[in-house]
Amino acid sequence: MEEIQFIMDCVKEKMDGAIKHLEVAFSKIRAGKASPQMLDNVSIDYYGTQTPLAQASNINTPDGRTISVQPWDKSMLEVMEKAIIDANLGFNPMNNGEMIIINVPPLTEERRVQLVKQAKAESENAKVSIRNARKDANDDLKKLSGISEDILKDSESDVQNLTNDFTSRIESFFTSKEAEILTV
Repeated sequence: MEEIQFIMDCVKEKMDGAIKHLEVAFSKIRAGKASPQMLDNVSIDYYGTQTPLAQASNINTPDGRTISVQPWDKSMLEVMEKAIIDANLGFNPMNNGEMIIINVPPLTEERRVQLVKQAKAESENAKVSIRNARKDANDDLKKLSGISEDILKDSESDVQNLTNDFTSRIESFFTSKEAEILTV
């Protein structure tokens, strides 16, 4: 029975990982409101080392439409500005000699639809991960020797219940993200 519990713990851990990955992916899909996470994928050449922008500067959102990037080293302003432009985020950074100011443009209806599609794709990827975890768990359960068919069926049923629970959580996350994106 310890083996079954171990398999159940592993499948739950994999499914939790899929949910965490989805949350990170959703945090990068902006819904019109400025947030420092929008610049998470931006990295700069910081004295010969690829460094995330957040590790070489202080990133703030003074209001809902503005992101400010205050570098630790003012000589890196142009490098940071170029990295933000090269990241192709649709931003037009302004360098005032002290910091970089980014005005986040409001989303167009077309862009909102694209973001909903992107969120849907991310949620589908998470569901695929959940189903793969279910398949792996069921395969592992079938490989166990010395367990009765009844226990195997009960365990597979437990795995399916976990799968259904995590899938509904993904649907819930997607529904709330869709509403957030489509809210003007």
